[in-house]
Order: sequence, then structure tokens, then C-alpha cells
Amino acid sequence: MRILLVGAGGVGDAIAKIAARRSFYETIVVSDYDVARAERTIAWIAAKHGDETAARFTAAAIDASDPDAVAAVAREHRITHVMNAVEPKFVPTIFAGALAADADYLDMAMSLSEPHPTDPYSRTGVKLGDDQFALRGDWEAAGRLALVGMGVEPGLSDVFARYASDKLFSHIDELGTRDGANLVVRDSEGNEIFAPSFSIWTTIEECLNPPVIFEKDAGWYTTEPFSEPEVFEFPDGIGPVECVNVEHEEVLLMPRWIDAERVTFKYGLGEEFIGILRTLHQLGLDSTSPIRVRSDKGPVEVAPRDVVAAALPDPATIGPRMTGKTCAGVWVTGTGLDGNPREVYLYHVSDNEWTMREYEAQCVVWQTALNPVIALELLSTGTWKGTGVLGPEAFDAEPYLTLMATPVEDGGYGQPWGLREG
Repeated sequence: MRILLVGAGGVGDAIAKIAARRSFYETIVVSDYDVARAERTIAWIAAKHGDETAARFTAAAIDASDPDAVAAVAREHRITHVMNAVEPKFVPTIFAGALAADADYLDMAMSLSEPHPTDPYSRTGVKLGDDQFALRGDWEAAGRLALVGMGVEPGLSDVFARYASDKLFSHIDELGTRDGANLVVRDSEGNEIFAPSFSIWTTIEECLNPPVIFEKDAGWYTTEPFSEPEVFEFPDGIGPVECVNVEHEEVLLMPRWIDAERVTFKYGLGEEFIGILRTLHQLGLDSTSPIRVRSDKGPVEVAPRDVVAAALPDPATIGPRMTGKTCAGVWVTGTGLDGNPREVYLYHVSDNEWTMREYEAQCVVWQTALNPVIALELLSTGTWKGTGVLGPEAFDAEPYLTLMATPVEDGGYGQPWGLREG
């Protein structure tokens, strides 16, 4: 297996660091528009694991907005698998470049949605991933696999859902992804500051778009942002967090392979975060359409959302100032295998203190990065295999969760996951 990792930001950097401890691949080409970021990741691997391990990594410059450039880098390095670790706006070009280079493809966020031009809450429009699933015939004809939504959410959450369907339930009423944390970021003086733990560009996209809900009788439909607030009790000391509906890939992926009456995604944003997002929207600062602004070198065209992202701390850099844990999981209700009502929460918790100590990566990006590495290892052994455009639910969940939880000394990743009844 020869992997092209596109993007050496927070998640891409963590993917390379996690993979450095594994032996299932021949080489990983760490690529970025700013090649210095890729070189910095490889230098960390050399310092942590030695030159012999670092020799399996190569840095390369890449323009993720150009499918021909992606294909050219992939061909140059005889790549078998393209791992997309950049913002979802680049999905179409990397997706196309991988297919052109006759390589398999993985991402952690799917192609973007487009609301109905006159009614954003209608059931029409372009849904998350529609553009990728529309091309599944091309991938099938080429005999290649595009594994989409293979991060933590989507990704691990979808694996949990498949496990629940196969092993725990005879009938599922609701698959409800629930994400919450007790993370705090402080400045140099110890004051709590606003610093999103994930890409603000992606967060704005997810949180201000109309959330999608799936119901078997109604299909997919949208509702208002931040709708249906509920307080969910998260494990491992995180505690109660108010969660609201957010647009997310699980709702578009799970019903394609898993039989459930209802599918939802709710995110624990908090009152302050929701207020900031609403203000950005009111001011038009969530827009991706460039506007003309003044600069020292004369007028320039810039997207307001890109300005917001540039003004906030880089999520990859806030780890040393962050404390707390983040939890990703799926709350499942329905009928158990014994015919009785059942309710479970399957989850994984990531502790920032541990991820910083072990990987110098903050816990949200590390938890996201863990899952595509596991998936790539399963693909390398043939445990997971397929062609076309597939989500994580299309594969057997048990070997994934076994490899994830197996102690490192026994050949696994040493990341136990939890199952809470009720």
C-alpha cells in the first residue's frame, strides 16, 4: 500500500503520526500546498521514531484544488490510496484526481450540500455526498473504492451503528449520533478564550446549514439550525451537554446500509458557540463568496469565511492550551435481540492530555485522524474490500472495533470503546 496524504494540517499531521507506529504500508507521501508543513510532520516523526521510520515518509507540494495536480502527484509516487485530509470544499477535485490516477480514495467529510434555491428547508436540493454517490458507477467500472466519511463523525460513529445493527438490535427505532466535550482553551494568562477545536470553516458549514433528519416514512428532510435541543449525559466525567441538530454526513450515510426508523446528528455546541455562529451569519461573515476589500496593496477579493478562519487560532496549535475530553458516539434505541426494548450508547473518548503527551496533537483532530488509519490497515489486509462509493456502514464493524481496542503490545491501537446501557 502506497498512500498519498493530501493535507498536513491538524488532522493530516495526526494521521501521519499515528501511522508512523504501524507497518501495514510501504510509503506515505505527506503533501500540502505549503510543503513546509509536510516537512515539519516528517521531522517530528524522525525525532520521535528515528530516521528509519521517517524514511517511509516523503514530503511533496500539491494543489488540492486541481484534479490534474492531484493525479500527477499520485502517479509520480505510484500511489494506491489517496487520503483526503483537507477541507471538504476540495473533495470534488481530490476525488476526481484519485480516480484519474487509478487509486482508491478515502475522506473524512463528503462533498458539500446545496440548499434548494428558494426554500432551504425543502426536501430537495443537493445533499451531502450526492455529488460523490452520483459517480459510483465510474468507480465501480474502474474497480476502485472510494470510502467516504471515514473520520470519527462520520466514520467511527457509522461503524458503531453497523455494529449495533449486526450484534445488538433486531429492530432500530433511532440511530442518533451524539457528540459532546468539556474542552476549555485558555490564553497565556489563563483566561478562557473562544478557539474552536476543529476547522471553523467546516464548523460554520455544518452548523449554519439546515440540519438533515432521516425518517423511513418521510425520507430525508431539513429543519432549522440548532433545532430540537436536548441535554445528553456524556460518559467519562464529561457530564451533561446540551446538543442540537446539525447537518452531518451520518444522516446521509447510515440509511443507505442500515435499517432504522429515524437517523439524527446532534452536536454539543453550547450557548456561547451558537451565539457566535448566529452573529457571523447575521453579519454575512459565514459567506464563501469573495467580496472586495481594501489592503495595503490595493483592493483584493476575499471570502468572509476565510477571514474568520484566518483570525482564529489554528486548531492544530491550541493543544497545549486545551484541557478536557471529547466524546463521539451513537445513541441507539429499539428492540434488542431478546425482543425487549433496548437503549445503548456506543462511544469513544479522547483525552487531550494523553494525545498531547503521546502525539503533540490536540484530542479532537487526533480522534478524527485515528479512524482512517485503522480503515487503511483493514483495507491493506483485505479484511475490508469493495468497489464503488461506499460508507463505513458497508463493512463489517467487528474487525474494526477489535483492532481498535486491542492493546498496542498485541498488535492493535490500544483504544478501547465503551457501551453504556440505558
